[in-house]
Amino acid sequence: MELGSVSAAHGSVESGTMAGVGKCILVTGPPGVGKTTLIMRICENLKLSNPNIKLQGFYSQEIRQGGERVGFEVVTLDGRRARLASSTISSPESRQWPAVGKYKVDIASFESLVLPELKIREDTGLFIVDEVGKMELFSSYFFPAILNILQSNIPLLATVPIPKFGKDIPAVVRLKNHPGATIFTLDKSNRDVMKDRIYPQLAGMLLKP
Repeated sequence: MELGSVSAAHGSVESGTMAGVGKCILVTGPPGVGKTTLIMRICENLKLSNPNIKLQGFYSQEIRQGGERVGFEVVTLDGRRARLASSTISSPESRQWPAVGKYKVDIASFESLVLPELKIREDTGLFIVDEVGKMELFSSYFFPAILNILQSNIPLLATVPIPKFGKDIPAVVRLKNHPGATIFTLDKSNRDVMKDRIYPQLAGMLLKP
């Protein structure tokens, strides 16, 4: 379902594309609206209310130099970092990297940090993924890891971009159409109260087998 605006999200899924019904909360909204900040606040609340819960995953943030954005990095929940994309790197190998606008995407760096974080472990309580976006999806292993999480029945809290020019990323469409997905649309008018809407639902998921 979609909340923030609210509607059912039990759309059809291609046969065989998603076995299992995982528990998934997706946060979407325009760039800069505060999706990452919201996710991190929810994580902080979960740790306070349940100190023993094991959270796995990552969030993305800008790399800035002299007030200018020059790239993006991914950060694990325990603070380890790796480059996701850069507009300033000019090594011979970077010429082969895929690009999003002026940013070259360092797939190897991204995968080295993120893929181990998305492995299912016996004591994992919740996966955090910020975000399932165009840059991250250049990794051919990333989205299969997300699908594996959904099949595990371990809850997933993830951010996804809004459609660009009315066209959504196919992998994001698949996530939104997943039978276990609830979608929260964040905007400037509701971002201050959205945590109080998402947190109880997520906490309820963690209590269920």
